Amino acid sequence: MYHHQPASTMDHFGRRDLLTKLGLAALTCNSALALYRSRHDPRSAAFVAGAYGALLLLGYFLRRFERGDEGENRRGTKATVWLLTTLLTAMFSFRVAAVMPPVVGSVVYLMAAATVGAGFWALFLNPR
Repeated sequence: MYHHQPASTMDHFGRRDLLTKLGLAALTCNSALALYRSRHDPRSAAFVAGAYGALLLLGYFLRRFERGDEGENRRGTKATVWLLTTLLTAMFSFRVAAVMPPVVGSVVYLMAAATVGAGFWALFLNPR
């Protein structure tokens, strides 16, 4: 009688690491192309570079958060994850709202504020 053995932890993390590396490569290529296209627009180049750096940091701290370190270190990691997601939400909301009519831009800002508030509640105030 044949019993199916689950994939080992090494196999699972090996595939996950491959997907992570592919995603990072795609992000890096996309960011490099965006930087090249915005080489004559310092504001756009700064936006691309800032978003790329924030996403790299977010990936690093999300991995630390997933590992589940306990104590003060975990609280600091949660705070860093929330701050980075807040930064990215604000950056992208500002860019999107700038090209929208004022009423729609206001809705973009309200949705961003709700997202940031919900993230704060989920990470710090949720009584689970």
